[in-house]
Amino acid sequence: MSVDDLPPLREVIREHGLSALKSLGQNFLLDLNLTSKIARTAGKLEGLTVIEVGPGPGGLTRALLALGTDKVIAIERDRRCIAALAEVAAHYPGRLEVVEGDALAADYAALIPASTRAAIVANLPYNIATPLLVGWLTSDPWPPWYESLTLMFQREVAERIVAASGSDHYGRLAVLTGWRANARIAFDVPASAFVPPPKVTSSVVHIVPREKPLPCELKALEKVTEAAFGQRRKMLRQSLKSLGVDAGKLLAAAGIEPTERAERIPVEGFVALANAWKAMRTA
Repeated sequence: MSVDDLPPLREVIREHGLSALKSLGQNFLLDLNLTSKIARTAGKLEGLTVIEVGPGPGGLTRALLALGTDKVIAIERDRRCIAALAEVAAHYPGRLEVVEGDALAADYAALIPASTRAAIVANLPYNIATPLLVGWLTSDPWPPWYESLTLMFQREVAERIVAASGSDHYGRLAVLTGWRANARIAFDVPASAFVPPPKVTSSVVHIVPREKPLPCELKALEKVTEAAFGQRRKMLRQSLKSLGVDAGKLLAAAGIEPTERAERIPVEGFVALANAWKAMRTA
């Protein structure tokens, strides 16, 4: 498959000497069927400005542009990739902006003009994928500047993002995601699709922010989930003692049985705990 008349990605990688660097968490996705599938998972691309993190040789970048995205802002730390991306930019005049820098330090909202439809679509470097997601989910004000996130993770991380209470994968990341957004695994990607192939299966996750999450202070929710899942096999009456309030009274205020364990409490329960803890701390 060819999404445009630019050279095949393997040729681009060879020409620019783009061997994947483990230190940057790089695994290049060369299958243009898959990059196009990821782009389509983001929804309607016309009128959309997309931020892409870690474009590498530009496979997903090309798919996004070919399928109608108004503009792609690509954040790339690896200077070796800049020349390859410049060739893509020349092919799509005025539609690709390359920002050389560290994705963890970027001011994403500042990259997007006011009142612009925006989304993030990325085959994330695995070594920074979770910190990036947490940063996007904890941004304020809320609703955020983006309308969706379409992101590649290791399958294990993807399961932690979308997990429901009662699941072995359910934890702090699932509570945070479930509080502020709706998330689903769109499809899996086999290791063989990458160069070099990672040792794990990957998954594309589509995340849509909730316009009005349950009222709750982020810091309080983070504190409560940290205590609860820090000792996830213990009953909450024990694990919540570290919060500095009477755990029994806290649980009663939130309407939760003291013998429950963290993995069985839904997002709504953790919001109730966070609000009750804050009230007890400020009383």
